[in-house]
Amino acid sequence: MRIVLLCGGAGKRLWPLSNEIRSKLFLRLLSAPDGRKESMLSRVYRQLTLAGLDSSALLLAHRSQVNLAFRHTEGRLPVLGEPAKRGTFTAAALAAAYFHTRGTGLDEVLCIAPADMYAGEDFFHSIAALSGLLLESGADLAMLGTRPTHPSDQYGYVVPGLQMIREGKISYAQVARFTEKPDLSGAQQLIHQGALWNCGVYAFTLRYMLSCMERSYLPLNDKALCAMYDSLPVRSFDEEIAERAEHAIVLPYDGEWHDIGNWQALTEQLSSQVIGRGQISGQTHGTHIVNELTYPIHVIGVEDIIAAASPDGILIASKSHAHAIKEQLGKLQLHPMHGETSWGSYRVLDEFDHRSLNDILAIRLTVLPDHRLNGRIHGSGLKVWTIVSGRGEVMLNGERFAAASGSVFSIPVDTYHTIRADLDTPLELIEVRLGNSLVNAFYKSEA
Repeated sequence: MRIVLLCGGAGKRLWPLSNEIRSKLFLRLLSAPDGRKESMLSRVYRQLTLAGLDSSALLLAHRSQVNLAFRHTEGRLPVLGEPAKRGTFTAAALAAAYFHTRGTGLDEVLCIAPADMYAGEDFFHSIAALSGLLLESGADLAMLGTRPTHPSDQYGYVVPGLQMIREGKISYAQVARFTEKPDLSGAQQLIHQGALWNCGVYAFTLRYMLSCMERSYLPLNDKALCAMYDSLPVRSFDEEIAERAEHAIVLPYDGEWHDIGNWQALTEQLSSQVIGRGQISGQTHGTHIVNELTYPIHVIGVEDIIAAASPDGILIASKSHAHAIKEQLGKLQLHPMHGETSWGSYRVLDEFDHRSLNDILAIRLTVLPDHRLNGRIHGSGLKVWTIVSGRGEVMLNGERFAAASGSVFSIPVDTYHTIRADLDTPLELIEVRLGNSLVNAFYKSEA
């Protein structure tokens, strides 16, 4: 079986910590067994490894997040880049075309799963069981469903058939129907009928997926599919595949599973009420602070709120209404003010106008040990690098200069430039960009 972890998402429901580049998958907020903080993707990768499934896993992410996904899995999982975000069906089709083009057998079982799932260790053993159940049952589709803990209008539901079928020690059921995000009264009725929350985990043969792609007039070659990706509509796997499958089965899962796609759900998994600089006092039951800024946040006598801050903005909201931030942001074209990259991370410090120089942008860059910035040339404007900490080497048009704390480098136009950090420590620098074109180039290329 090949497992495909889908790393999509626009990064708005957990704003301001998440953005178009650093979606919720990459937020290092969860407690790892070793006491450090890990991201959702790092957690899933660790659990896949413990279950012995890491060698069969592939990540599928937007091309702007490929290097970031690679970093959060310690560079040990292959990452396939999507040219655009076109929904879970199109992502699954790209993965299928990728395997088919490389000679994978038509009877190979593929399993797609959201990379942002938060589940117990045994959840991944259930994923491993889907392959055998799919083949033994002769179903088109095998999926996982978890027992609801409460009525919710945030999940899709799977209604299993009445007859439970035994295969060895594993019980599963035929899928009777799907219901997508009902209202709370409808959710209550579904739970009384034995419905399960849809985990978004689906197993199918490559042959079946290719036939669905042909039905949708999609090419079976990954390069040909990528060439037309931008013109494709956004389509979900649930609507295009799951709800149309003639024979689908569901494996119930009784362990821990959460969708932590909003502040209410995420804070339930945090080990501390305050992350970053801040303090909570008075009657503040259920209140959390998550602060990435250097300025402290104090919350006094307010219950059940989230106070979150990052260079992208500040959110103060009751947890029950915090999910509305996605609609509030709407389709605004927001420039990510911070993010992670293949070489390290960046944070926009300030942007302002100057009468003679027009735009000026100040950015703090952190280059990881033995990494370097992407080399480039700018045709107008001026860059100035000031080394804050660490040591490394600056290259300007082939010449090499030692870089250490306090070093300043002025980079004029038409100068090829890059900087590399030494092997043992990260290198931090302040980059100042002078000129409209350089400021716009940052938001287009880095962010």
